[in-house]
This record gives sequence, C-alpha cells and structure tokens, in this order.
Amino acid sequence: MKLMTKELEKAFEKAPLYSKDGQGLNAEVVVKYFNPCGAGTWLITEGEKQENGDWLFFGYCCITEWEWGYVGLFELENIKLPYGMGIERDLYSKGTVKELI
Repeated sequence: MKLMTKELEKAFEKAPLYSKDGQGLNAEVVVKYFNPCGAGTWLITEGEKQENGDWLFFGYCCITEWEWGYVGLFELENIKLPYGMGIERDLYSKGTVKELI
C-alpha cells in the first residue's frame, strides 16, 4: 500500500508543520498509519515535504504509550513486518485525535 498519495499531499498543503500548534487532542487527523501485526499507531496531524524528497510528519503516536512526536515517511516505509507486510494507511478513519484514540 502506498503511504503517500497525491490526495494526501494536497491535504498536507493545508496542514504544514506547526499549523495546528495549541490544538492538542482537538487537532484534525490528516492520516492514520498503523502496524497491522501489532503495536504501532500514528495519528498524523501535520506534515511537510523536505528538501531531500522525504516527508516529515508530526502527530500523536503510540508504540508502547501515546505521545506527540515527529516521524519521517521514509521511516514508516522501511519498517519490515512478518510475512512481507509493512505499515498500512487507514482508509476509513476521519476525525480529531481525541475521536480516534
């Protein structure tokens, strides 16, 4: 599955890094990524394309506990899971961070 699409690129034009500063759990989630084999959820609220072509995201993430932080698209794309699987993009979750945790 592609983790970045043209539709998401357009959505991130309206949600660059630091654009939702202070909104906390009320920030709208642009995209949700998840590990289909176990722990790992990333509720991405902001993102910007970097000079090297990668994307830098900010959002509310959980591996062992929920916390705000940054992650690169390259990092998510390079997580290797059992059976040749990788990180997936949730096609159906919409809403604020508070609604999706």
